[in-house]
Amino acid sequence: MRERGAATAIEGEIFHRGEADYETVRAGMVRNGRKPGRFPEMIVRAASERDVPAAVRLARARGMRVAVRAGGHSWCGSSVRSDGMLIDLSRLRRCRVDPERGTATVQPAVTGAALAAELAGHGLAFPTGHCGSVALGGYLLSGGLGWNSGAVGPACHSVYEVEAVTADGEVVRCDEDENPDLFWAARGAGPGFFAVATAFRLRPYRLPRAITSTTYAFPLTDVDEVAEWATGTAKALPPTVELSLVLATADPRMTEAAPRQKVVVVAATAFADTREQAARSLRPLQDGPLAARALLHEVNVPTSPRELFEFSGGRWPPQRRYAVDTLWSDADLGTLLSRLAGAVARAPSGQSLVLAPLSPVSRDEDLLRDMAFSVLGSSYVVPYAIWDDPAEDGAHTRWLREAMGTVEPLGTGHYIAEADLTAASSRAERSFTADDWRRLRALRERYDPQGVFHAYPAP
Repeated sequence: MRERGAATAIEGEIFHRGEADYETVRAGMVRNGRKPGRFPEMIVRAASERDVPAAVRLARARGMRVAVRAGGHSWCGSSVRSDGMLIDLSRLRRCRVDPERGTATVQPAVTGAALAAELAGHGLAFPTGHCGSVALGGYLLSGGLGWNSGAVGPACHSVYEVEAVTADGEVVRCDEDENPDLFWAARGAGPGFFAVATAFRLRPYRLPRAITSTTYAFPLTDVDEVAEWATGTAKALPPTVELSLVLATADPRMTEAAPRQKVVVVAATAFADTREQAARSLRPLQDGPLAARALLHEVNVPTSPRELFEFSGGRWPPQRRYAVDTLWSDADLGTLLSRLAGAVARAPSGQSLVLAPLSPVSRDEDLLRDMAFSVLGSSYVVPYAIWDDPAEDGAHTRWLREAMGTVEPLGTGHYIAEADLTAASSRAERSFTADDWRRLRALRERYDPQGVFHAYPAP
């Protein structure tokens, strides 16, 4: 039976563990086909922002801890916690753009693709997540490493105000002047945020009119040489070029002779105002001895936000099974990828890969101030185990842990948004600088002394 209406002052739906609909709803809280073995006692699907303070007060009255879900993209299912209440914000999808002021107001379930489309109509853009179906709530709370972050900073830098519901069920405004500590935490705390963010006010930037890509693919055995070339070339690229290396299985366009061959892909996307400017930005990638040896070379290909989202969505389709982790390091990227290349070569799934963005976030320190989000190294890698058969969960999870084990001795931390927080109890703490972690703990004690909100997931 579902509770409704006046009995709880909640207009949306309430699902209790043990009810007929419960498991379908619980499973739908996570996009990953591999569902966590955790079971909230109650799931509240908010009909509007008005339901959120009512749900928090209900949880307090019943002695329940609260977790929050916006879009369900967390690979480890951080919003699905055993016991307590899960507040589902997936119906909070309002998006308003004020072109005269150059601002936008979004609710947490607005996706990156929806925001990008709305902004584009006004000649504006925002560093949304690379996958267009990622909802902005969890993405912005975790910092937000998205499209063109090297130039404009993490997405949370462009958040200038947050509306939040605190542990006592009060709606508050958070910005640099009002509740500044809560505002600081809302820009990077991720799934350990000790309030519910119900609206974000953003400062978009001018839409790049000429988005252009250049892609090369090489045999995986060339990874050391390719990594050295790419990291050296990256220094000559402007911050408006997003450059990544991917260790993966070749797709048919890369090599007809051996379609299952393992490759290292060099992918660059330039965000520019003209085709000529984009071509100049990407020019350093055409220089040097390696380009002529590529299995694939696609140079200065015009693209669009929609096509970028489609490509990322194709790489990480819904309902496949995923296990993912992240690592920041001060080791050079070539050292990290040399170790991970062996893991990719042995991966039990041809879908598994390693993503290694070069300079995934801006080098401009002014774009990284006054936020909980922490940059913890000069290099960054993300191994993804991707598979289909539930019977193979153990093998692929072991592969991920073993792959991480080859580079973790060189690690300096993790990125809270995509880290496998259930892999070790230290994962959450190691996603922040020591000072930021101490500040987060002190603020949690101040804003949520009774522990209404779940802390970070752990093993």
